[in-house]
Amino acid sequence: MAKIKSIYSCTECGATSPKWQGQCPGCNQWNTLVETVAEKASSNHRFESLAPSAKLQNLSEIEARETERIATGIGEFDRALGGGLVPGGVVLIGGDPGIGKSTLLLQALSHLSVGHKVLYISGEESGEQVALRARRLSLDTRRLQLMAEINLERILSTLQAERPEVAVVDSIQTMWSDELSSAPGSVAQVRECSAQLTRLAKQLGITIILVGHVTKEGALAGPRVLEHIVDTVLYFEGDTHSSFRLVRAFKNRFGAVNELGVFAMTDKGLKGVNNPSALFLSQHGQDVAGSCVMVTQEGTRPLLVEIQALVDSAHGNPRRLTVGLEAQRLAMLLAVLHRHAGIVCFDQDVFVNAVGGVKITEPAADLAVLLSISSSLKNKPLPSKLVVFGEVGLAGEIRPAPRGQERLKEAAKLGFTRALIPEANRPKQGIDGMEVIGVKRVEEAVARIRELE
Repeated sequence: MAKIKSIYSCTECGATSPKWQGQCPGCNQWNTLVETVAEKASSNHRFESLAPSAKLQNLSEIEARETERIATGIGEFDRALGGGLVPGGVVLIGGDPGIGKSTLLLQALSHLSVGHKVLYISGEESGEQVALRARRLSLDTRRLQLMAEINLERILSTLQAERPEVAVVDSIQTMWSDELSSAPGSVAQVRECSAQLTRLAKQLGITIILVGHVTKEGALAGPRVLEHIVDTVLYFEGDTHSSFRLVRAFKNRFGAVNELGVFAMTDKGLKGVNNPSALFLSQHGQDVAGSCVMVTQEGTRPLLVEIQALVDSAHGNPRRLTVGLEAQRLAMLLAVLHRHAGIVCFDQDVFVNAVGGVKITEPAADLAVLLSISSSLKNKPLPSKLVVFGEVGLAGEIRPAPRGQERLKEAAKLGFTRALIPEANRPKQGIDGMEVIGVKRVEEAVARIRELE
């Protein structure tokens, strides 16, 4: 029996190599080559454009029209999508096992089935399992069509015959094509199946939602080209032990990126949270040291998040630990705090946490982190009803944050009466019920906090 020839494919870019090596020859990433079966060229394999061919035109002559979006009936999901589903668009949604991907999509299809033709393609569960989940969630599934299939060719023929407006494929790692001999979930199968489904979605105007598995690091499994093919990439975030889930858009050709949808997991499925800022604020009975409230911007939505810091005497080498914030940036901020404000932490353990499990990547959290560390070190609470935001530079200057006016309005709406912000963000017209304090440097911010105390 002839030995099956194998090659090594990169999970990041899809490049192949005849033998394993530590670094991918295509994208130069390390430890991304995995062994797959070498595929033979098929004589009947067709290579078609994802978009229908047309004559050459000047871009100025093409009439651009706004496509009406399809509302899913779940407000937070529509927000993450940028306003709803786009006909002919392909959405890829990933997350840890058991976090609620299938539950959310089944709920969305149940709402959509009232006025639209929908199809749920299950590759991981049987029809009975999906029906049991729908019954547990008390969903109306009288018009929701289900297909339990993993063969790509049968799925494509069904989509062409039925022409649903919205179809969910759960999940893309279970699909396999007759054209390839490798197992489902391999780099070649995932790339081929996603490309064929995307091609059909563009040609027929079907909105297809693909569910993707994630790796141990939390990234979508399979080749990186999978994210480049689709129009929208959504990630489920949150701890499976917590009842709250976050859906974040990392790529969206039809809307803003970094939009955030907040959900609460209940016995009837995922429910949208109307006031997510309340999730990320701890309910203290009295003012506590080391706590500072900041306003972060997630897409178009301002969110109030509590930053907590704990500074304690180090036993041995000082530790620097962050949860929900960048660890490397903490070391830089501690150096700025020492150099420009004279606050020393080199012999202290410093722990910083963003309450509620939210991840903050924007630099506007810098000032809140510094003030919470200073508060914990001195064991003095910050003034009550104070909100803070601003980026801190290495020279000790406090730089402005985008959408400062919207941040202040959100804080005022939730009852905050004071704001310590960059001078450049100070509004020309005051905010009703809020005292706005503008600062230019770190030492000035620390001094103003002492005055307020």
